[in-house]
Amino acid sequence: MKALILADKNQPLLIKDSPDPVPAPGEALVKIHAAALNHRDLWIRKGQYAGLKYPIIPGADGAGIVASVNDAGNKEWIGKSVIIYPAISWGTEQSHQHPTDFKIIGLPDNGTMAEWIAVPVGNLFPKPSHLSLEEAAALPLAGLTAYRALFKRGGLRHGEKVLITGIGGGVAQFALQYAMAANAEIYVSSGDQEKIDRAMLLGARKGVNYKHAQWVQELRTAAGSFDLILDGAAGDGTNALFDLAKPGGRVVFYGSTMGAANHVEMRRIFWKQLNVLGSTMGSPDDFKEMLEFVIRHALKPVIDQVFPFDQGENAMRRMDEGKQFGKIVIRIN
Repeated sequence: MKALILADKNQPLLIKDSPDPVPAPGEALVKIHAAALNHRDLWIRKGQYAGLKYPIIPGADGAGIVASVNDAGNKEWIGKSVIIYPAISWGTEQSHQHPTDFKIIGLPDNGTMAEWIAVPVGNLFPKPSHLSLEEAAALPLAGLTAYRALFKRGGLRHGEKVLITGIGGGVAQFALQYAMAANAEIYVSSGDQEKIDRAMLLGARKGVNYKHAQWVQELRTAAGSFDLILDGAAGDGTNALFDLAKPGGRVVFYGSTMGAANHVEMRRIFWKQLNVLGSTMGSPDDFKEMLEFVIRHALKPVIDQVFPFDQGENAMRRMDEGKQFGKIVIRIN
């Protein structure tokens, strides 16, 4: 088969021949129609991710058609359009993933940026009928991460005031759409004014540029304080988020793209009785609930750009530039 392969650290993403996957018992062979990029793929390319292995076919997100199932009891999947749950071995607890067995498709095992992939049948879910295969491919990892962070960890309730940082990225974009569907009052931040403007067109009340010295005061003036804050950056802005949270509010971190949060002032947490929560991806049950939510509200992922299979490297460069608004998708077939 043909696949997009990272041969080594800092090497381009190129189409090469790769052995066809052979489904193990209980696995399905899926013909991938479209895959989507996540920042995880970029970090793997840059050698900035745990458990690196090269060469590797990256990609956690994918949608396609089931070609065969190596399990006589699951033949009903054959020929169906599916969306792939992007994790393996979450475990039995809903509160957290298994500490050692959990892994994400695309490392250490080959991922979705190929003509074919073999995955456990339990990772297959019917593609929502209102989504194209490209739209479905954009949903799994970022959509799941946003859903769990917003609802399962953050406990978002109707009418609450929410701050979503880093708007324009995949998780933040889904969080905006989900919070809108839940009738929340939404505010956003970004380092790019164009992304802020687009978020406001989608329903955000106000956005601020965190590169401005007075961005915290701008938010305080506009909104007062927040019931729930979703952040994937951490870094030096963490204390400001605690300042912006209401007493008894919730701050959910799903990433740390700006690095360690040095010099966190604990008094801001205990004096305001804040709930500081971590969130990573989600369980298969979370994924099922997320799909039901997307179907119920007829939500469609915001797609920045769809690249043909032979322009995978251009798609990766687009993500590296950081100018995208929404998901970057690669059409495989």
